[in-house]
Amino acid sequence: MLALILSCGRRSDMGSRVITVSIGPFKYFVEAISGDNFIINVMVPAGANPHIYEPFPEQINKLNRSSAYISNGYLGFEMTWLDRFYEMNRRMKKLSLGDYIDPIKPTHQDEAHHYETADPHYWISPVCAMKMASSVKDFLIDLDPGNRDQYDKNYQILLGRIKEVDARAKGLASEGGKRAFMIYHPNLAYLARDYGLEEIPVEYNGKEPTPSRLMELIDRARKDKLKIILVQREYDTKNTKAIADETGARVVVIDPLSEDWYSSTCKIIDILKDSFQQE
Repeated sequence: MLALILSCGRRSDMGSRVITVSIGPFKYFVEAISGDNFIINVMVPAGANPHIYEPFPEQINKLNRSSAYISNGYLGFEMTWLDRFYEMNRRMKKLSLGDYIDPIKPTHQDEAHHYETADPHYWISPVCAMKMASSVKDFLIDLDPGNRDQYDKNYQILLGRIKEVDARAKGLASEGGKRAFMIYHPNLAYLARDYGLEEIPVEYNGKEPTPSRLMELIDRARKDKLKIILVQREYDTKNTKAIADETGARVVVIDPLSEDWYSSTCKIIDILKDSFQQE
């Protein structure tokens, strides 16, 4: 793969209109602000695991024609590949959205994700999304100053949408303390932090839970009368089903890596809200 990267040809003139982003949700923000001014190349496709993903040659070719790269800043695959991407296309302008949010630092360094210096799932929180949108707007204006007015206008429209999601998320908070929810892979920590919730991950140190850990989770689910267990579509549902079978909870699949950030995030919030109302 490295040989392929180093041997890629020069960018075509179309490269000035190609922006590569690490994951699908970032495409939503860029398109919402830029309109159809750019072609967006998503590096990690739907259904792939962004912690360990390895790009395909076609994606490398699109990357070689890109004028800019918008990264997460903390995802595992970026720790492996991002320097190589920049070496391949030294003219790309760079934006790391992780530089503009308040990161959640890990409490331990697990074997699977030891290279991730902070939780990378910040885009799911509307609080973080507002900061992301502002950063993308400024970046696009720097990249294409002739369309500043368009980008400012589209940014205001996007900000209004994000505020709608923020208002929904604020309804999740409880006056009686933090409301808990269970999820296989811990990708809603920022949503939990910013809106007064507690995330209970099924994964343990980035691995499948041990039998003793499963029993702890079953006891916690019963204690808190949890009605659902969330699982991201990229992950196996075996262990979540085991907990659900013992507790009467439902397994609900979510898609936080969807390119439709608005619909996906609203759905996650509505699922949590409905489960809390069943308490």
